[in-house]
Amino acid sequence: MTWHRFGRPAATPTVLLAIVLLALGAGTGCDQGDADGQPAQTGQGGRGPGQGQRPAEQPIPVAVTAVTTGSIASYYRATATLEAAKEAQVLVRVSGLVQALPAEEGDLVEEGQVLLRISNDEYRFRVEQAAAAAANMRARYDRLTQMMAEQLATEEEFQAARSDLASAEADEGLARLDLSYTAVRAPFTGRVTQRLVDLGQNLSIGDPVFVMADFTPLLARVHVPSREFNKLRAEQTVDLILDSTGERLTGTITLISPVIDPTSGTIKVTVEVPTYPAGTRPGDFAQVQIVTEQRPSTVLVPRAAVLADKGESVVYTVVAGEDVTAERRVVEVGFTDDDHAEILTGLAAGETVVTKGQRSLKHGSPLKVLEGPGAGS
Repeated sequence: MTWHRFGRPAATPTVLLAIVLLALGAGTGCDQGDADGQPAQTGQGGRGPGQGQRPAEQPIPVAVTAVTTGSIASYYRATATLEAAKEAQVLVRVSGLVQALPAEEGDLVEEGQVLLRISNDEYRFRVEQAAAAAANMRARYDRLTQMMAEQLATEEEFQAARSDLASAEADEGLARLDLSYTAVRAPFTGRVTQRLVDLGQNLSIGDPVFVMADFTPLLARVHVPSREFNKLRAEQTVDLILDSTGERLTGTITLISPVIDPTSGTIKVTVEVPTYPAGTRPGDFAQVQIVTEQRPSTVLVPRAAVLADKGESVVYTVVAGEDVTAERRVVEVGFTDDDHAEILTGLAAGETVVTKGQRSLKHGSPLKVLEGPGAGS
C-alpha cells in the first residue's frame, strides 16, 4: 500500500478501474433496458406511450330512417265547445197542479212521449160542457135546416143558427185542446237534461218544466279568420280531439256563414259530429283541425329528425363509407303535422336521417346504427 503525505492510503490501479466501470454503467443504464432485459420506451422529451396522438372517437348510437315522399296538409286549429244539435225548454200551455212526472233528468225520450201530467178534472168538465153546448146548437141548426126547406124559417134565423153552431164547435175544440195540454209531451226525440218542477207544484201558462236536448249529432262552432274563407267548403272533413280523453273524432262542415263578423274578422263555421264515444256530452271541449291546404307527393321526414340550431333547421344524414358518419344538413321546413315535417330544400327522398340520438352529434361524428336501415352493420 502506498501512503500519501497527508496520511491517507493511495488508491491502487485495481480500485481506480472499478470506479470508472461503475461510472460508465450509471451513465448508460437507462439506455440499456429494464431489469427484465426489455428495451426502455423513449420519446421526445421523455413522454410515455401514446402521448402526442389523438385518441379515437367512439361511435355514437343512433336510430335512423329513410326520407320518404307522401302527402301532408296545413291546418287551422281552434278550440270549440261541443253543443247539442237541438236544445229547448219545454213549457206548459195550461195552468194547474203537477199530478205526475213520468220523466226524469237523463232519460232518453221519444217525440210525443209524456213528460208531465197536470191535474185535468176541470178541463174534462169544460170539454163536457162545451160538447153539450155544441150538441144543442147542432140540434137547433138541424131544425132550422128542415124549416128552411119547408119555408117556415127566415134566412136570417138559419144563418144565425149556423154561426152559433160553428162557435159552439170551436169552443168544444178549444176545450179538448186544453185538456190535451194537461199531458206535457216531448217536442222531439232526445234526452232530458233538466227537470225544473216538482210534484204538487202549481203551474201557470208558459212556465218551463223541462230542458231537452238532442245529442245526435253534436255540433262544434268555430270562428275561422276570413283569409281562410276560400279554402273551406261544405261537406269537408274535419278532425277533432277531445280535451277530456284525447280521443279523435271526425266531423263534417255543414254550414259556412255568408258574412264576416266585423268585430273579429272571422267567419262562423258549423261542424257536425255524427258519431262519438258514449261518454261524450255537450259542453266538452275539443281541438278542431280544419285542413286549409293539401300537398301530395312531397318530401317527408319524421318530425323528431328536425332540430333547431342557431336559428336554422337542421337534420343529420348518414354518410356510409369505410366508417359510418353524420353529416349536418341545413334544411327548409314546410308544413308539419303530429308525425311528419315537409322538407322543401336540403334533402331528397331515399336519403337516411337520424331520428334518435342526433342531439349528441356534430358534423363528422362516427355513428353506430342500432335501429333502422343498416342497423348492426
